[in-house]
Amino acid sequence: MPNYRRAFVPGGTWFFTVNLLERKNTDLLVREIDLLRETVRAVRKRYPFHIDAWVVLPDHMHAVWTLPPGDADFSMRWRLIKSGFSRALPKTEYRSNVRKVANERGIWQRHFWEHLIRDETDFERHVDYVHVNPLKHGLVTRVIDWPYSSFHRYVENGIYPGNWGGDWELGVEEDD
Repeated sequence: MPNYRRAFVPGGTWFFTVNLLERKNTDLLVREIDLLRETVRAVRKRYPFHIDAWVVLPDHMHAVWTLPPGDADFSMRWRLIKSGFSRALPKTEYRSNVRKVANERGIWQRHFWEHLIRDETDFERHVDYVHVNPLKHGLVTRVIDWPYSSFHRYVENGIYPGNWGGDWELGVEEDD
């Protein structure tokens, strides 16, 4: 079993990728976007964090979060988001025997990928990656056309122009 090492930097900023267990032929995250949003709101109310960027795709999502000073527990927040979302759905998914024995749902991959943001350039690269992801996956032909993204907030705040993303180059070493 791999030895996962996580950086725990209180008040740090991280980039995350969180995947559904079965990524083929599913649109669960966008179909249940209201439930996902409500689950995130409930977790943020109990355990605050700042959403710097977020995109929800049909089968996975990317986010950049900043935790409050003195707090480094992003894992607990993701656990609560994933479990809260799962508990609210009917139990219709396939579950392996291993998941049945562990009394786990078959919705999410167990682990998520995280990267501690090192500096402003790293932050900008990862926020760009979050926002261009629907275009990268061929879900839209313009970034602004994807509704489940913080990109719209960035446009409203004058950070990106509405036509941003047409000549974007992949610069993040993350495999999704």
